[in-house]
Amino acid sequence: MSEAINEAALIQAAQAGDLDAFNRLVISYQTVAYNVAYRLVGDDATAQDATQDAFISAYRSLGSFKGGSFKAWLLRIVTNACYDELRRQKRRPQLPLEPVTPDGEDAPDQDWMADPGESPEDLAERAELNTAIQRCLNQLDDEFRTAVVLIDVQGMEYGEVAEILKRPLGTVKSRLARARSRMQDCLRGFAELLPEQFRLTGEETP
Repeated sequence: MSEAINEAALIQAAQAGDLDAFNRLVISYQTVAYNVAYRLVGDDATAQDATQDAFISAYRSLGSFKGGSFKAWLLRIVTNACYDELRRQKRRPQLPLEPVTPDGEDAPDQDWMADPGESPEDLAERAELNTAIQRCLNQLDDEFRTAVVLIDVQGMEYGEVAEILKRPLGTVKSRLARARSRMQDCLRGFAELLPEQFRLTGEETP
């Protein structure tokens, strides 16, 4: 409860022009905002741009926030910023099999993927699975991909996602079901890429 009260106080202060209060909100949500953006656009630089644009837009639009879930309100802005980025690119995001730097060299492992308890083999499997999932996400239509990212990746409630997408709850559930089915079909095509425990065999029920 105190955390919610503190957030409400920060929002009220930010709406009154307190930039430090807004920066504290940014710190609270920058990780989830970036993670959503990255899964939606499939590219680190584009995700950073979309996240930055979203926070700038959120600051300018704070007066329009009238209560409810600030997280849902913010992630709707992040989602729209990602759609804008994809429209500007006029292409589907592409994720190379191996991460590379702008000069074409192999990129170092992402810090967020590292786990001190993981062996090199475990880390490699995690990277392969992440790559396969992202490639399949990239093939989904925008709102289907958003439903999967927000519910299955970020663990958000259906109601929050319906608010973010401005769609009826039933529509969100239907799109999620169809998106999950398409993801499963796509991941079957990456059977050799996926770690063994994630492979789907032809004997399993579709």
